[in-house]
Amino acid sequence: MTTILEEKEKLTFECETGNYHTFCPISCVSWLYQKIEDSFFLVIGTKTCGYFLQNALGVMIFAEPRYAMAELEESDISAKLNDYKELKRLCFQIKEDRNPSVIVWIGTCTTEIIKMDLEGMAPQLERELGIPIVVARANGLDYAFTQGEDTVLAAMAQRCPSSSINVEEKIGINYSNQNNASNLLTTHEENFNTSENQNNKLANSKTFFSPKKAVAQNPFEFFKSLEEFFPSFAVQKNKPKNTLSKENSAPFFEVQKNLLQIEASLNLKGETFVQNPEFVNTNLVLFGSLPNTVATQLKLELNRQGIEISGWLPSTRYSDLPILDTNTYVCGVNPFLSRTATTLMRRRKCKLISAPFPIGPDGTKAWIEKICSIYGKKPIGLEERETKIWEGLEDSLKLVRGKSVFFMGDNLLEISLARFLIRCGMIVYEIGIPYLDQRFQAAELALLEKTCFEMNVPIPRIVEKPDNYYQISRIRELQPDLVITGMAHANPLEARNITTKWSVEFTFAQIHGFTNAREILDLVTRPLRRNQNINSFSESFGSMSSTFVQNQF
Repeated sequence: MTTILEEKEKLTFECETGNYHTFCPISCVSWLYQKIEDSFFLVIGTKTCGYFLQNALGVMIFAEPRYAMAELEESDISAKLNDYKELKRLCFQIKEDRNPSVIVWIGTCTTEIIKMDLEGMAPQLERELGIPIVVARANGLDYAFTQGEDTVLAAMAQRCPSSSINVEEKIGINYSNQNNASNLLTTHEENFNTSENQNNKLANSKTFFSPKKAVAQNPFEFFKSLEEFFPSFAVQKNKPKNTLSKENSAPFFEVQKNLLQIEASLNLKGETFVQNPEFVNTNLVLFGSLPNTVATQLKLELNRQGIEISGWLPSTRYSDLPILDTNTYVCGVNPFLSRTATTLMRRRKCKLISAPFPIGPDGTKAWIEKICSIYGKKPIGLEERETKIWEGLEDSLKLVRGKSVFFMGDNLLEISLARFLIRCGMIVYEIGIPYLDQRFQAAELALLEKTCFEMNVPIPRIVEKPDNYYQISRIRELQPDLVITGMAHANPLEARNITTKWSVEFTFAQIHGFTNAREILDLVTRPLRRNQNINSFSESFGSMSSTFVQNQF
């Protein structure tokens, strides 16, 4: 058996334990502050972080962006000043000037090194300030480029409300009744507490229930009190206890029993199949930051299949955070959100839909099909829609077919982009990636393997935390037509006559969904078209080498 056949039979994973040569993760501020319109991001770091943000984001101070730097001086690092007092002064100034609904503290490498207790200071300052403070450690020591967003969303998932409590009190909008809010009935176990002291506290607190209903003495009365706000909690006295019907909803404990049966139906690949989806009221929440236009496109695609989205994480406004509970299915739209997925499953008890990511027509189709299978719906018109998109891309596909590409690794989008480019007819030599969560990207890896078999091309090597020294040696040997790399290596490779493309451009471009597939191909073909133009230009000088023209300039 040849080596190529061995490579084609399975995916191979390697780890070279190299350093992170990626964009700084605090750059997530650039798109998150625009996505969450009522937020304010405070980056706590040194002047280097401030220089990076000002140059990378390209926003001058007169534009009044909704983010700022809390610069650490020598006195801060040497612990001569009180960190809490300084952060308190800055946050009160932010409240006075901008009055945001939430303040997000972004930790950096410096806060990690000097061990600033941001999580310890935030709750106390939050009570004094009256504005929620979310702490996210987006430092470059532990995280790669796009994982900065992952840490922010994982922290924000903890602030999402659950269906059994008052939404306003959960997200911290109204702090006027802070003392009473601490006495809220937060879990259904606490609702069974029939002590007189607890009932008095409930009567004085701001809850969903009227004072009369708040003093329910038994579980039956408690579930009956929920009928007004949650129809799925309706108690049917004349129905047997262990029945679920479409006309008569079950009490909470029966729904829980049915959900446990659904969870028990997990197969070996971790896929969840709902046997009777029409009997279970489930919500669908998508997580991942996308431009509003792209988010609307994905929403409409699911609406065509009869599936409604109950919320996004992050939402456009902090007050609109989605409800998360055991009745919620969550699905990611970006491959770098593994920490958020873990938080949603373990902390919020949501059910994760493991699907390929909606990047490219093939990925978008597989993403929709997976969600439809969870809800027991048959996809409608996806084959025709994908075929139509590929036909519209034919002019660009002619330029990339047969070309080779090498991913050095930067933004954790490499596997999804490689899968799409293989479907376009390209050959991928290697996929370098700073961090790979094989559980979260299991469906994407399976689609990559399937695509390689269908296109009859070798399965590329997947190298986690690649060593750039070894990568450059492999690039010299393989001589790919295109290298997708970080900004640090682009110019040195171009000087050696190796065509490159900045990976950061794929991060900021709109690449999700059916209609944005052309955006990906435009980014890939731009350097290839440039080479064609250079070759044509060099012929006018009597030279067939593009190096001649490059050296002239």
